[in-house]
Amino acid sequence: MKAIIFSLLGWMFLPVMDGFAKFLSDDLPILQITWARYFFTVVFTLPIMIFFFKKQLVWSDKPKLQILRGLILLSANICFFYSISIISLAKALTLAFVAPLIVTAFSPVLLGEKVGFRRWTAVVVGFIGSLVVIRPGFVELNFASLAALGTGILYGFYLIITRKLSTSDNPLLTLLMTGMVGAILVSAIIPFYWVKPSLNQWSLMAGIGIFACIGHLFLILSLKYADASKLAPLGYTEIIPNVLIGYYFFSEIPDNWTYLGLIIIILSGLYISRREYLLTRSS
Repeated sequence: MKAIIFSLLGWMFLPVMDGFAKFLSDDLPILQITWARYFFTVVFTLPIMIFFFKKQLVWSDKPKLQILRGLILLSANICFFYSISIISLAKALTLAFVAPLIVTAFSPVLLGEKVGFRRWTAVVVGFIGSLVVIRPGFVELNFASLAALGTGILYGFYLIITRKLSTSDNPLLTLLMTGMVGAILVSAIIPFYWVKPSLNQWSLMAGIGIFACIGHLFLILSLKYADASKLAPLGYTEIIPNVLIGYYFFSEIPDNWTYLGLIIIILSGLYISRREYLLTRSS
């Protein structure tokens, strides 16, 4: 029960970060918002790691893979923050939900995992769901929708690397290194794009880091009490606060095609999660 509560709390906090980012995107560059997400996450995460988890912070056995993971997540964050500055939170997140399908599609090559016909079918169905949301040929494609889809693709590879690292590196170290990679890289280029924030904007920028930090810490705590395969389906609950924030603060109402695509993608993702769970139990 603890695992479920922690996981749900994590997925409830992260959409608040997205809402802050969308609000700030009207006045601040996407790179500056991304910088805030990483800089303040490190500022709030580092003291927690040092005071409470210092003994667990052992240097990585695969530093190059850690850096690659950080680069991929940074790229995914930039794509997602750009997409929500243009399209609705619900549509962007729906397209980003293709991440589990990407994991399934590429795990045979990158992880050496066997994927059967039924899971391949679920991947194809999930991709059809993303096409339902975008509807190429019926509505004009825009970079924001493609960026949201790119977020899901990048996040899928991020999850694959996370699986590789889970057998060698401590998850807390992985969280910290990912934040450090993003913070260092964006800090190097942000002076060229900097727009002076107001006091309110500074507080929202700090809020992005706080909610990202709290959300990810809850997700890490949840994994202490249950396997990732059991908790994976709970990630789809993120759409609930996402839709509510979009509706109440940005007057965004997802259209029926977005809901249909969302249902298709979620069902295919749930099927894949269920198959992985059953295969894990039988092995």
